[in-house]
Amino acid sequence: MATPQHAFFKGQIVPYSEAKVGVLTHALNYGTACFGGVRGYWNADEQELFVFRPHEHFKRFVQSAKLLDMQLPFEADDLVAKLGELLRLENYKEDCYIRPLAYYADEGIGVRLHGLTPEVSIVAMPFGRYIDKEEGVHVTISSWRRVDDNTIPPRGKIAGSYVNSAYAKTDAQRAGFDEAIVLNSAGHIAEGSAENFFLVRNGVVVTPPVTEGILEGITRRTVMQLLRDELGATVVERPIDRTELFLADEAFFTGTGVQIAAITKVDHRLVGTGRMGPLVSRLRSLYFDVVRGKVARYRTWCAPVYDTVAHARGGAVGVLA
Repeated sequence: MATPQHAFFKGQIVPYSEAKVGVLTHALNYGTACFGGVRGYWNADEQELFVFRPHEHFKRFVQSAKLLDMQLPFEADDLVAKLGELLRLENYKEDCYIRPLAYYADEGIGVRLHGLTPEVSIVAMPFGRYIDKEEGVHVTISSWRRVDDNTIPPRGKIAGSYVNSAYAKTDAQRAGFDEAIVLNSAGHIAEGSAENFFLVRNGVVVTPPVTEGILEGITRRTVMQLLRDELGATVVERPIDRTELFLADEAFFTGTGVQIAAITKVDHRLVGTGRMGPLVSRLRSLYFDVVRGKVARYRTWCAPVYDTVAHARGGAVGVLA
């Protein structure tokens, strides 16, 4: 993967090669950082790059920092504006992925959260699929359990907790699977290694509630609204037993990185017909239109990068100015 040309780093945009930290940096040694994941989608018809729900993403980013007792030197709106500057400088004309990071920058020894100095960085890079087989993901139930709220809060994107995800993902891929599904301490399905989880059973879409040790996903929230308001589906949040996946008609992952990916096989059992089902197919088609600013009702979710004044449709004026 090619590195970006620029980075927002220590309050200003600098060449990416200058955005460096020392090997004693607290976040590097102790995992005391949090991050976000945001996508930009290129709309070729309008020659515009749309960032999807940036204010919601940076609001969660600030909340993740709060879980680490960080008092960031920027508000969410400030970071949205800085992202706009960065993206215009990068001048991407293709889909991209944006990575904000808040980290304790002090260089020294001593594990703690207090008495430390937070810094913020943002980078953006061209990015396509997170999982190659979005239309048919083969998953396994991981032997690794999801961290819970009394261990490392999974509702925020805390960097250190993603070692848990790395264990699950590596073991799954080395065993020949595309992804892992991770159970929580109660034995219920929590999520993928870095994706929220949904299944369809008897015509009802089911997803774990935020109290089951999951990330409070922006894409998850988006998909739940689209399912209810546009596809007329019933969506229920409740604990899910692992064997319900064996009996599901359809199942899928959601997330900024994974977007919407159909799960068609779990371990060596087919999910439904073993192919992407009709609901997931319709949802994916709708979602990719929404994120590129093609659905007027949801235009306000899509922040234009290059024409922040003229793109007034839906009220999205100056959101990345």
